[in-house]
Amino acid sequence: MLNKRFKDWKFPKIEHGKLTEYNWLVQYPENLELGKSTDIGAFTYINAKNGVIIEDFVQIGSHCSIYSISTMDNREGKVILKKNCRIGSHSVVSPGVTIGNNSIIGALSFVNKDIPDNVIAHGTPIKVVRKLTDKEISKLGEVQ
Repeated sequence: MLNKRFKDWKFPKIEHGKLTEYNWLVQYPENLELGKSTDIGAFTYINAKNGVIIEDFVQIGSHCSIYSISTMDNREGKVILKKNCRIGSHSVVSPGVTIGNNSIIGALSFVNKDIPDNVIAHGTPIKVVRKLTDKEISKLGEVQ
């Protein structure tokens, strides 16, 4: 069932280094694959130089940073945010990371490794704290 919030959802206009109408920013938008009914919070930064894939129904909180390249530790690689995952506000996702389907990342987390499907993870650095129950997963799907 499609949430009313996404009833009139449309792909935002994305230009290199410019804020979207929703006040988030992408560098190298030609390397960004954006799924439908995504929700990206204000002041989120996405560096897609080496590719970023954001699948359908992904939610990203405000003030997040998603990097496909990092000059701090010379890491680079495609970032993949799988269908229906959620990332809490003020979190950082490192290059080369995949976050699994339906997984939930707590606010203020540093995601420096892959996160499997259907889990809750949080912390700096990130740590999986538990698997989601089938009931919790079905409720996540209700917001689509």
